[in-house]
Amino acid sequence: MLLIAGTIGAGKSSLTDFLSKEMASKPFYENVEDNDVLPLFYSNPERYAFLLQIFFLNKSFLGMREALSNDDNVIDRSIYEDSLMFHLNADLGRIAPMEVEQYDNLLNTMLRELEESAPLKHPDLMVHIKVSLDTMIERINKRGRSYEQIANDPTLYDYYKELNQRYDEWYENFDVCPKMQIDGDQLDFVANEDNLMVILEMIQEKLAEVRQTHGKGHYCTDKAIAKGDFSKKNAASVTSRSSS
Repeated sequence: MLLIAGTIGAGKSSLTDFLSKEMASKPFYENVEDNDVLPLFYSNPERYAFLLQIFFLNKSFLGMREALSNDDNVIDRSIYEDSLMFHLNADLGRIAPMEVEQYDNLLNTMLRELEESAPLKHPDLMVHIKVSLDTMIERINKRGRSYEQIANDPTLYDYYKELNQRYDEWYENFDVCPKMQIDGDQLDFVANEDNLMVILEMIQEKLAEVRQTHGKGHYCTDKAIAKGDFSKKNAASVTSRSSS
């Protein structure tokens, strides 16, 4: 099982599509076309943030659970990234503390169920597509979803900037399974498909290394940031500043 990770506009769906065909595996996509809540969220984040993130969490859980019944899978955005997005919106004051507690409880229940349902089937590798903020915004503009455009809502710039920064730190703390990072600026496979073969070779080499060392992934983790929760880190930072 491959987990394809990356911020908005990183190219997750494109890479998932390519890898699933090249590796003869089943893709599981983050489908936003049938998500009626997403445009509502962009129009009124405070009202729809919790509803949107519950929608994403449920979709991701169902996708990962279905993936357990297949031999090989490529998953476009995992359940851990849903939690990252959720906690960003919570830290921005869009989600109530009681809702945060219930979300975290639900997430942990789902992860335990995945762990118990398939003790011998775990994520093999997480592939993070790292892109700069400029590339992220350029691709958001190019795909043309009106509700994502900074031109229509200038406050989205700071939201995208914070999200991109959190993805980098989330990757560094991710401990669920073996991982690797692709420079999506240098190997821009969205603009140049020739780079896809380079990336495929990199992933195959990493998978061979993982299998040789018997690297084994899992679903549950005690590391909060690995599940996208930066609140404890932020609290520690505030405490440190207060005592200095």
